[in-house]
Amino acid sequence: VTGSTVIAAHEGKAPQQIIIMAHLDTYAPLSDADADANLGGLTLQGMDDNAAGLGVMLELAERLKNTPTEYGIRFVATSGEEEGKLGAENLLKRMSDTEKKNTLLVINLDNLIVGDKLYFNSGVKTPEAVRKLTRDRALAIARSHGIAATTNPGLNKNYPKGTGCCNDAEVFDKAGIAVLSVEATNWNLGNKDGYQQRAKTAAFPAGNSWHDVRLDNQQHIDKALPGRIERRCRDVMRIMLPLVKELAKAS
Repeated sequence: VTGSTVIAAHEGKAPQQIIIMAHLDTYAPLSDADADANLGGLTLQGMDDNAAGLGVMLELAERLKNTPTEYGIRFVATSGEEEGKLGAENLLKRMSDTEKKNTLLVINLDNLIVGDKLYFNSGVKTPEAVRKLTRDRALAIARSHGIAATTNPGLNKNYPKGTGCCNDAEVFDKAGIAVLSVEATNWNLGNKDGYQQRAKTAAFPAGNSWHDVRLDNQQHIDKALPGRIERRCRDVMRIMLPLVKELAKAS
């Protein structure tokens, strides 16, 4: 697999940094069965997974570019996420020990639109003190704006309360770097593993839009969930912009 990672740096005064990440690849069919089921390929827009996440990351970069910060911010668009988090693995591999030590937090933006609710989840290894400053603070900012947001309730014992899974952030979590996953889904449904994004309906027969050419596109989402794309992206921005300014110590 050949992939490209795009990194933009907002330098801070101190060597510490925060990484904000979104994957730019969409799902590629792994078999004829995938192709027959309309999963992945060149016609997959990937609005939910993950054009919106990428758009929010770019908007954050745009809004922060002239804001001096104590800590640096790295904006990273990874590829190969759908093939097994390859872009994130590669990024981690290229980081020096000093860089890893100086990385205070990795924020991952993925699947922001189709899910019922916004979730902010920490890494399994993220220390409690960092969870309070990141996940809990994000939820408090959401509340102050009247935005419905929550965290994994921990109904599936494989996914402890308040933690996320199965995205680029996991790579950094396993390496002992603090993470914050931002996603929209419904951890109360299905296997309670965050995989089912919403109730099963005619518009979303399996309760999600994962990788489906017919479902994960702007036209279908606009028809099934009018106004959702703009509203959800705006909500994420209203939480993330003040949070990142706070964490990076903007002046």
